[in-house]
Amino acid sequence: MSLTTVVRELRRKQKVKFNPPGRPTAVWTGKDVLDGKEIPALTIIFQTSGCRWNNCTMCGYVYDSAQTAPSHDDLMKQFEYAMSRCRDDEIIVKIFTSGSFLDDSEIPLQTRSEMLTRLDADGRVKKVIAETRPEYVTPDKLSECTTVFGKPFEVAMGLETSSDMIRKDCINKGFTFSDFVRASDTGKDKGVSTKAYLMMKPPFLSEGTAISDMVSSISDAAPYAGTISMNLCNVQRGTLVDEMFERRDYRPPWLWSAIEVLEKGKASNPDTVILSDPVGAGSKRGPHNCGKCDNDVAEAIRIFSVTQDTSVFSNLYCECKELWEKIVELEGLTYGAHLVK
Repeated sequence: MSLTTVVRELRRKQKVKFNPPGRPTAVWTGKDVLDGKEIPALTIIFQTSGCRWNNCTMCGYVYDSAQTAPSHDDLMKQFEYAMSRCRDDEIIVKIFTSGSFLDDSEIPLQTRSEMLTRLDADGRVKKVIAETRPEYVTPDKLSECTTVFGKPFEVAMGLETSSDMIRKDCINKGFTFSDFVRASDTGKDKGVSTKAYLMMKPPFLSEGTAISDMVSSISDAAPYAGTISMNLCNVQRGTLVDEMFERRDYRPPWLWSAIEVLEKGKASNPDTVILSDPVGAGSKRGPHNCGKCDNDVAEAIRIFSVTQDTSVFSNLYCECKELWEKIVELEGLTYGAHLVK
């Protein structure tokens, strides 16, 4: 049975909650980095018809999609609501659809153009980052965007890993590293920068293998992405990862693992901005250590993401670090069994 078949069967059993069509799935303000300086960031997750691929093993965002494709007016109401939530004088706007902003079936050309035109006219907006799969990054699509938006524009792609084998057999992402490279090159030709999202510890990987994969993926992606954001896998409801977690066949990554990757990745790629936001840190379903040190370690990761200074990790210690070191050493010998929760 293929991963696609397994994922679709799990999707079929889940209930999709109703959200008002004129409200985005989520909107919040946080921090990001622009030209080496910290700047407020407004993140918008639009409620659309959802990702057209929709077969990844760890993604539960499909359950936040609209049951009926929203109209142009619905999407613009979502946009207006999101922009009204921001009170900062200058911002980066980060656009997500849990799919692809450049996919016309999610965000039609008319709607996309109107959103970008308004963002271009908004003096607070200094940059826009838009999530998309690489197959929608074409010269025509990018020209449509940059014609109406004259400020820095960046496409963010969920590369997850530079390993085609892991992307196919652990994540079921549906594209290759060469697809990502092509999209990045297309963006470069059009004056559009690239951000790569990586995934720390998708299912079926030991802790040590996950670390090695992320370290190599950062170096492989760095020539094509000025910014790399490493997501630490968390357990989302209705996913294959959720099914494995409930059977005790999956443990989210250790926060110590994230620190090791960030230190090694930054040392090897000092000119690349490397970020990580440890969503759900400290919970059983999110990246965690022993519980005692989780808050301090997660906060250090957040500080590093803004400062790019690995010295924030130098004074971190907890007795569980020795346990983590043994797990990294031995877990690859346990044939998939996890040594601790």
